[in-house]
Amino acid sequence: MTLAQGMDQEIVDYLLSAEKERREVEKVTDKYPQLTFAEAYAIQEKLLERKVQEGARIIGLKLGLTSRAKQQMMGVHEAIYGYITDEMLALEWQPLEFDQLIHPKAEPEIAFFMGEDLQGTNITSEEVLAATKYVAPAIEVIDSRYLNFRFTLADVIADNCSSARFVVGSHWVSPKSLDLGNLGMVLSKNGEVAQVGASAAVLGHPGASVAWAVNKLGEVGKGVKKGDIILSGAISEAISFQSGDTIHAQFAELGSVSFSCK
Repeated sequence: MTLAQGMDQEIVDYLLSAEKERREVEKVTDKYPQLTFAEAYAIQEKLLERKVQEGARIIGLKLGLTSRAKQQMMGVHEAIYGYITDEMLALEWQPLEFDQLIHPKAEPEIAFFMGEDLQGTNITSEEVLAATKYVAPAIEVIDSRYLNFRFTLADVIADNCSSARFVVGSHWVSPKSLDLGNLGMVLSKNGEVAQVGASAAVLGHPGASVAWAVNKLGEVGKGVKKGDIILSGAISEAISFQSGDTIHAQFAELGSVSFSCK
């Protein structure tokens, strides 16, 4: 499929207005059922260009579909990526405002803080760890603009992989100081355990997830930069939350991160 001239900008307008007006919309593939992944990434890029034009600053990447089980469920063989901006960064001590979101969910992740530029198409997990200055506990808030969180893979790529907010904990450590591929995690809502998981759920090792992203970007002549934050992928299923809820993720050896919502 090749989108007719101007249709990509029409889709960008459609998704951005849904986000700004905090309303659900029908998925893009209802109108464009043959939308390809390549076209979806091109739309995502134009969407980010618009955000930058409006004052946002891209500060890193987020990865999705990093669970082998979820890939099989979706009938795909690789992860997906989107971008995070400075406007998405939330603070642990400052409650999220629910009325700025549509139907948010929280995912526990490990954040990578890059200490060096990294680019290529054959980057290994070991090279990622060598180029990473710190890792930290994180929670990503995903908030798809699509009605009832229903979408195809092309839809979610175009929608910048449901990016909305993210929170990073205060305990930052060198990835060399812990067994990053074997960290347990407990995700709680209002003091009750909601999900448990382990970092191995992220493509066997979160470093492998980041390496995949670097290699995927390398195919189009891009890479990651020193100072970038990379959310390496969900360690467990996402959980919904509402105004008044508190979400807390506790990681073995890596500490914790939490946020409340008002």
